[in-house]
Amino acid sequence: MTQPLTPATVRGIELRRIAMPLVSPFRTSFGVETERDILLVRATVDVDGTLIEGWGECVALGEPTYSAEYVDGAQHVLVSHLLPTVMAASRPIDATEIATMLGHFHGHPMAKAAVEMAVLDAQLHAAGRSFAEHINATKTSIPSGVSVGIHASIDDLLTTVQSYVDDGYVRIKLKIEPGSDIDHVGAVRDLIGPDMPLQVDANTAYQRTDGAHLARLDEFDMLLIEQPLAETDIIGHARLADEVATPICLDESLVSAAGTADAIDLGACEIANIKPGRVGGYLEAIRIHDLCVARNIPVWCGGMIETGIGRAANAGLAALPGFTLPGDISASTRFYARDIVTDPITVVDGHVSVPTTPGLGFEIDHDVLESVTTSTQAI
Repeated sequence: MTQPLTPATVRGIELRRIAMPLVSPFRTSFGVETERDILLVRATVDVDGTLIEGWGECVALGEPTYSAEYVDGAQHVLVSHLLPTVMAASRPIDATEIATMLGHFHGHPMAKAAVEMAVLDAQLHAAGRSFAEHINATKTSIPSGVSVGIHASIDDLLTTVQSYVDDGYVRIKLKIEPGSDIDHVGAVRDLIGPDMPLQVDANTAYQRTDGAHLARLDEFDMLLIEQPLAETDIIGHARLADEVATPICLDESLVSAAGTADAIDLGACEIANIKPGRVGGYLEAIRIHDLCVARNIPVWCGGMIETGIGRAANAGLAALPGFTLPGDISASTRFYARDIVTDPITVVDGHVSVPTTPGLGFEIDHDVLESVTTSTQAI
């Protein structure tokens, strides 16, 4: 990272819930989403006598399906435990300290990440520095992949995939589950041809005994198979890696740099999907990136259907040199008709520009934000 940021005194926190309808239903192996109930954290901090605002986004879903965290629970733990601890600090704090300050509270990485994010955004604004600059990112643009949900019919799936190919995305990711996998992937590979990168995401939908079945995907020359087994089944993933030629990528299983190191050592993680919210924040995400670079493990940046807040920060993170595979940082319009930021992420010639403005790379559109707000809570 560049020079340290000036510590900040947290003067106030606002928790804001917003309801963001999706442009189309998004189906995965764990459910269908038509609207996102999103929790935002706005921190007002004092940096050398100047009050500055910073924003964070909690990526927890409405129900505990992707992980144990869910948005109502995240708000409760923030109000009852995490925020009182941060605001009770007797001195100005740095975003790098938040994980340690909250370390005695078990779990809740997505809630913790949102707090760290808001303070970091404010500190970067105070320094007049972009996130990408602060972490010594090397890229000015990043390749953009798109995540395609499970479809009821192959014809519908192919129509959707073709629309994303026409939009210029450079990589297709298909959500799969038993019964919607081999034929679907084969049809998409025929549609996009042999050269376009293709990968699949199972979201823990398979069992250890499905190795021979998943090996049938090898013929489609894919980048990876993401999280086929339960998040706790590291040994199962290692065994599956011996049965399947396509590299095994972990997502839900990776919650820390230490856990990622163990998964790599056991042969369970041949590629890593780094999601900042899932691992407790962008600073831990950077540590996982550095670890994977040292271990020669390719990484890419996953998505949690973020608004322009998280989407901009993800673009800055993915500009680090170890992110060698296209991530899920798609255009805002992939999910939302209107984002809550003034300059939503767009895809041009298959790439997303890395934000260079101070902070995490976004400016709130307050009119849109107010129109989708369902509740606020001041701390």
